[in-house]
Amino acid sequence: MLFCLTAKAGTTNPAHANLVLSKIMYEEIIQKFKKLETKLSDPAIISDLKQLKNIASQHAELKKIIEIILPLKKIQADIKEHKDLIALDADPELKAMAEQELPDLRKQYDELKLKIKARLRPADPRDKKNIIMEIRAGTGGDESALFASDLFRMYSRFAEKQGWKLNILNSNQTGIGGYKEIIALIKGKNVFSYLKYEGGTHRVQRIPETEKQGRVHTSAATVAVMPEAEEMDLNIKTEDIRVDIYSASGPGGQSVNTSNSAVRVTHLPTGLIAQCQDQKSQHQNKDKAMSILRSRLLAKLEKDQRQNEAAQRKNQIGTGDRSEKIRTYNFPQDRITDHRIKKSWSNINSILDGNLDNIIHALQEADG
Repeated sequence: MLFCLTAKAGTTNPAHANLVLSKIMYEEIIQKFKKLETKLSDPAIISDLKQLKNIASQHAELKKIIEIILPLKKIQADIKEHKDLIALDADPELKAMAEQELPDLRKQYDELKLKIKARLRPADPRDKKNIIMEIRAGTGGDESALFASDLFRMYSRFAEKQGWKLNILNSNQTGIGGYKEIIALIKGKNVFSYLKYEGGTHRVQRIPETEKQGRVHTSAATVAVMPEAEEMDLNIKTEDIRVDIYSASGPGGQSVNTSNSAVRVTHLPTGLIAQCQDQKSQHQNKDKAMSILRSRLLAKLEKDQRQNEAAQRKNQIGTGDRSEKIRTYNFPQDRITDHRIKKSWSNINSILDGNLDNIIHALQEADG
């Protein structure tokens, strides 16, 4: 929370205390906003990219709140004026008008206060980040690889509808069009805030294309969603990594190129490995592998931190761990069920075509 406030000592009227508290809070926000504006013109801060980015982000958030506070203060003044007219027992016509308008003013006031409260709620600092998404086939052989491909298409279409950019970093495709593994970078506005709940095990129940007897099979694919870690977020020492170069290969082991352009990067202190072979040059593959490694390392550090924290949010709907079964896609019953919030949706084909909005909004609301 940005502000922690208490009423002034000696305040006896609860309604008055609430009004005083609000005025104090609004003034604190306005003063904080002015200080941030001053900092944005400070040469020492301008020269520090990381600090400048942080202050600019705070300034942008508070500006949205200021844009609500100004009309709210105007309504506060209007409410006081209407109350004074009623209390003074003035002209009967003016008094009747004030009594008629006062409930609507109070309603507007309450709505704006709720908006401010929502704006002040602590946000996940990762929400604005781009993400690296890893999708892997799980149990179920070829069918799980095909389902992994379906999930990738679903997220690709959703990203396209949001106006985001998707770039495949690494992939391992099967001969029938599925994916054993596919890793992609998704860039855009608030990507992590939308897709952070997608991490976990996704289970599918359907008749596979390879099934000739019409039996329903159950298989699974896992999804990991990690905020993209930039170099300023995490510094990896050169001596802590080992880089291996090898020849890239495609489905069935077929050679994709004759030069050694595929890159595998190992982080020696943790044993984490990232590799990339989808780019045209060794240099490009190394850059992509390092991007994957940074994000995996940051995700590991954040997970370790969460596990060491004594208190967890009681309404936490999921950890994003791939071992956690989060959703079932039941084709025979045309139903998708999210097990964390115990809610189901129909029209699987539409959802797999990227129409994820209803599911994502339900998860965001449950976590709010």
